[in-house]
Amino acid sequence: MKEIGSLKNPLIKEMKKLQQKKYRDKTGSYLLEGFHLVQEAHKAGITFSAVFVSQRGLQEWDKWFTAELPEMTLVSDDILKSLASQPTPQGIIAVAKTTEETTIDYRGAWLLLDNVQDPGNVGTLIRTADAAGFSGVVLGDGSADLYNPKTLRSTQGSLYHLSVVSQNLMTVMADFKETGLIIGTALDKQAKDYRTVTPPENFALVLGNEGQGVSEEVLGQVDVTTYIEMKGQAESLNVAIAGGILMFHLINQA
Repeated sequence: MKEIGSLKNPLIKEMKKLQQKKYRDKTGSYLLEGFHLVQEAHKAGITFSAVFVSQRGLQEWDKWFTAELPEMTLVSDDILKSLASQPTPQGIIAVAKTTEETTIDYRGAWLLLDNVQDPGNVGTLIRTADAAGFSGVVLGDGSADLYNPKTLRSTQGSLYHLSVVSQNLMTVMADFKETGLIIGTALDKQAKDYRTVTPPENFALVLGNEGQGVSEEVLGQVDVTTYIEMKGQAESLNVAIAGGILMFHLINQA
């Protein structure tokens, strides 16, 4: 097994650059932290160009490593911490190749995100879409980077279970209109209580920005607008919570 003990090692310096989106985009690689995410990516056939483990990681997952990942690099706790986004890394960080899809199979249920900026919200929505049985998620312009460490962590590996595509929503929605219904969230006079909406087998749900909601441009392309009635005094729901309610209801009605 290879070993690296210095923070000044050229490979470690290069890998640290992947903490920046521009470098992830340039290299088509990203850092994957923690055993669960690495395991899910490996099961999905994701290619790792490098795997860094600490003594802790080696001790905890030695049998899995021996069977599944024979080529690893042992690094110090300080090196692993320098690569991680969390203050106490779990003992393993892999360098994975991006496999984000560029084409869409418009059948089934899809979640479209319009400028949802918080990585935690985007990751949670991908995870919830997976749990609800959606076919995929489209990250529209302005949405958080799929390979942001917080986004990845929040997906809990669900990005490897369904299609996740980054595309312009206006282009995508034009194609969706030919195959199914597009449902947007809004508080307007035409909006329907979500419990009264029964979508067809093929449909798309659009969720918008945390503060501004779905943009007027995107709303102009939806077929139906819907809302969640709130009986308490809260002004709004977190977009990930609202998305969970809507996704499970709609897919059970389709």
